[in-house]
Amino acid sequence: MAAPAHAHTVSRVTQRRALWLALAANGAFLAVEAAGGLAFRSLALLADAAHMVSDVAGLAIALVAQRLLDRPATARHSFGLQRAEVLGAQANGLALVAAAGWIVFEALHRIGQPAHVRGSGLLVVAVAGLAVNVGSAVPLARARGHSLNMRGAFTHMVIDAAGSVAAIGAGIAVVGWHANWFDPVASIAIAVLVLWSAWGLLRDTAQVLLEGTPRGMDPQAVEAALAADPDVEAVHHLHLWNLASDVPAASAHLVLRGERSLHDAQADGARLKVLLESRFGIAHATLELECHPCDAEPLDEETS
Repeated sequence: MAAPAHAHTVSRVTQRRALWLALAANGAFLAVEAAGGLAFRSLALLADAAHMVSDVAGLAIALVAQRLLDRPATARHSFGLQRAEVLGAQANGLALVAAAGWIVFEALHRIGQPAHVRGSGLLVVAVAGLAVNVGSAVPLARARGHSLNMRGAFTHMVIDAAGSVAAIGAGIAVVGWHANWFDPVASIAIAVLVLWSAWGLLRDTAQVLLEGTPRGMDPQAVEAALAADPDVEAVHHLHLWNLASDVPAASAHLVLRGERSLHDAQADGARLKVLLESRFGIAHATLELECHPCDAEPLDEETS
């Protein structure tokens, strides 16, 4: 299935603004949630606070990566630092795994000997946390486009919102039924969600770093679109990859029909690049134009 053209063109300024807003809100609430977890003896709150530490670190990483993304190309980095945002997203995925591991470790210790939890305080802090998470997730959702870096930041917020919901459930269970055991159980549920989101993020960043085909892009559809041009006889050596997670690139060898001048071949190449950008969102394309397949022996004019 073809990727929609220019679906990734969300303003970098808009993305940075959304990241700064989320960082400020989560940084301020982190201290409140950690203090609440200690005061009310709630592992669910402390687990969510631990995840929020990874949120704050992850948002800071995302901001740094976003800034590096805008660095101009140099002789040493001819594409600039486009993949800095992929590395930032991968760091976020690893932070999620570490947070999940800590949550499970603490929950297993408490599940056999549940501590007394002050449910009313837990409930108040969890509701406030949910408001912060949702308020941060909305601008990130609007600004993420196809960027894995922005997706990593958004995923942190969504999982934290799920964690706040679990903490609210724990608070209700403690207040209504004195079920202190529900607090570590809710923490393990949070950890499972964290690991699930981390897996998806790490899988997709590895796909970009290994120069796999961009997600949602069909190589056969791209090849068919090029081959359908009346001036193209054959397509081979087609490669598709991502420079950054939202910047697809392509290279291909195209055998042109008939005898064509250099000027005509250049015009054909320019037209086909426009086709790739308009239909598949591929703004970076390198097309090698040939009069015969490159693996064939060149014709000898004297013996032909």
